[in-house]
Amino acid sequence: MAEEKQTEELNEQEELNETEAETAEAEQTAAEADAPAEDTQTEMLEKQLKELQERLEEKENKLLRVQADFENYKRRARLDLEAAEKYRSQRIISDLLPALDNFERALQIDPDNEQTKSLLQGMEMVHRQILEALKNEGVEQIPSVGEQFDPNMHQAVMQVEDEAYESNAVVEELQKGYKLKDRVIRPSMVKVNQ
Repeated sequence: MAEEKQTEELNEQEELNETEAETAEAEQTAAEADAPAEDTQTEMLEKQLKELQERLEEKENKLLRVQADFENYKRRARLDLEAAEKYRSQRIISDLLPALDNFERALQIDPDNEQTKSLLQGMEMVHRQILEALKNEGVEQIPSVGEQFDPNMHQAVMQVEDEAYESNAVVEELQKGYKLKDRVIRPSMVKVNQ
């Protein structure tokens, strides 16, 4: 009986060991089955994270470009407004210059009596006032006679040979030129020495 009991205990022990081994093996198999699922899920999450980071970076770059474009637009608009303010009177000045030329030609007549002299004095006063108003707007006459010819300021209509002047110098001004601040409104028409 003691032998039977011992054999029974051994059998029970072996069965218990086999059950524990099977349970451990099943748990290991289940853990191995879960591990790839966890790895796959981790990989998917990492992929999604990477995609989201790329989209965020793309949106940030787009935002920076839009901000830069807006800053450039504001700068251009400010410069356009400043230029419009600076040269606001250019059109009216351009329209007045031919009348001013005619006015100056009229002032060159020789008065032959007192009435013409007094009329000429009145015209000279009006002429000075017009020139003063133009000067207040920033209009300047372009210097010509005796200056070196500058194609940005002068328009050469004739060439002459005059030993009193150096080469490429303006000899005579045929029509006055004017500039508004730093912009040439009308170049001077001049004769240039060869």
